[in-house]
Amino acid sequence: MGTADIVSEPELREKLALGRPLRIKAGFDPTAPDLHLGHTVLLRKLRQFQDLGHSVLFLIGDFTGRIGDPTGKNATRPPLSAEDVARNAESYEQQVFKILDRSRTEVVFNSQWMGTLGTYELVRLASHYTVARLLERDDFAKRYADHQPIAVHEFLYPLIQGYDSVALQADVELGGTDQRFNLLVGRELQRTYGQSPQVVITLPILEGTDGVQKMSKSLGNAIGISDHPDIMFGKVMSISDTLMWRYYTLLSLRPQNALDELRRSVDNAANPRDVKLALAHELVARFHGVAQADNSQERFLAVFSRKALPETIDERMLVIPPEGLGIAQALKGAGLVESSSEGLRLIRQGGVKVDGERAVDTLVFQPNTVRLVQIGKRRFLRLQFREKGA
Repeated sequence: MGTADIVSEPELREKLALGRPLRIKAGFDPTAPDLHLGHTVLLRKLRQFQDLGHSVLFLIGDFTGRIGDPTGKNATRPPLSAEDVARNAESYEQQVFKILDRSRTEVVFNSQWMGTLGTYELVRLASHYTVARLLERDDFAKRYADHQPIAVHEFLYPLIQGYDSVALQADVELGGTDQRFNLLVGRELQRTYGQSPQVVITLPILEGTDGVQKMSKSLGNAIGISDHPDIMFGKVMSISDTLMWRYYTLLSLRPQNALDELRRSVDNAANPRDVKLALAHELVARFHGVAQADNSQERFLAVFSRKALPETIDERMLVIPPEGLGIAQALKGAGLVESSSEGLRLIRQGGVKVDGERAVDTLVFQPNTVRLVQIGKRRFLRLQFREKGA
């Protein structure tokens, strides 16, 4: 349940019948410091395997992250620096155990074997796959047909990802549907290296808040699992009523009969906003606790639902001193005004509201808070304040 494809089901049954914990692999390139709800679709499936007694190999692609994954788009993703990779990988490790069972998870880095593979073995690896087969990958084929450049190192990426399965002797690998080609390469390479080929399980891709493109930090449509509870709640509430059902299907822990009942309630004239509130509360509670979810819902209803505000509001984070930051300086830091003096003038003229109330020039924003700022009638910005050094 919840999978897009299994290659193949008979092989999976055979492996499950072996009578030992299976090695379930999933790879993550540390391209951004935060995991988002799109990642949790796969992470939840990994947790289901753990709950059945199997072991998870949480692979951080610190080597491949420095190559630059073609990403399924018609362009090369820029490679990351060693510092970026180390910082993002550390952040991943801190967040992933909000979902996975630490006792059944082995965190591994593919630089452990790729960094010592050597030129001869790398060339030997490349000899096991043809250019014609690599051009079967959709994004490569499109770029080749459009006479767009494809660097040689991009061809190596799926081979290296596949070799990860050889190095880890994976029994099963999970990934999004956009990774299907690379996962199947892993099967073929394992067979070439004399191993039993892994079973490939692909999972649906979660669209971002725009409802169009895959959820991605780089596209600005992601909901991070470490987002401030108020920001997470507001982002979920900003999705369309249609997209809401997709989020329920892929993210909610409610049983299918409960989801069917929610759909029937909307069909029978229940307000979709109330159903979306329940989804936002469930997701915030999962990552921040029920008390935080209650507080975020109360603030959302107080600030958003009772006032005529736009559904989508831009967000910005400011790093501020422990003692806080004055409102005029915050307006300048957020780019809402050119100078602190202009900010003070607007505040004293009554042109600035904070959380729906007229602001005063003595207001000081505190760290670890989120405030909704309004300039004039039409300009809104949700500001998140983080303490310097935290």
